[in-house]
Amino acid sequence: MSYLQTLTAVDHALAQGQQKQMLDTARQQVGFIPNMYANMVNAPAVLSTYLHGYGLFRGESGFTPAEQETVFLAVSQVNGCSYCTAAHSMIADKVSGVPGDVLSAIRQGTPIPNHKLSALYALTQEMVRTNGRPADEKVTAFLDAGYQEQHILYIILAIAVKVLSNYSNHAFGTQVDDRFADYKIE
Repeated sequence: MSYLQTLTAVDHALAQGQQKQMLDTARQQVGFIPNMYANMVNAPAVLSTYLHGYGLFRGESGFTPAEQETVFLAVSQVNGCSYCTAAHSMIADKVSGVPGDVLSAIRQGTPIPNHKLSALYALTQEMVRTNGRPADEKVTAFLDAGYQEQHILYIILAIAVKVLSNYSNHAFGTQVDDRFADYKIE
């Protein structure tokens, strides 16, 4: 459900200037223009900031691809973003190598059968739920699982990036792209 009344997705064929450049870049990076990007580009700074932070998280965090998807799914679930949950579930399954039993547990809200990913998921969700003030035991479990304090800063970066996408999707009521449809959770 959308609460924006007049803004609509920017049609790549009609886009000009900065919007066109950003959509061209997005198409080059992911092979198509996700509905989320076509919406976010209404305010080019939003899409630009999202893509920049997303790229830095992917490139600098030190998390494996499976860990990155675990973080993105944890944030998107707490924020109630069905679009990002579907998209990151597909990426987790087809690209990032998240074990099937782990992805299933994340999507179903059951205990994650991997100690390290479970600690990462729990701290990430705690960070979102508490506005960045996690309980000591969650931090301790995270560090005991083998992560470093610096990783917490990258979780904060991922949360910031996901707030941009999750909240934009809420604002537009973004429809899940066909590529992610098999992973949509109602």
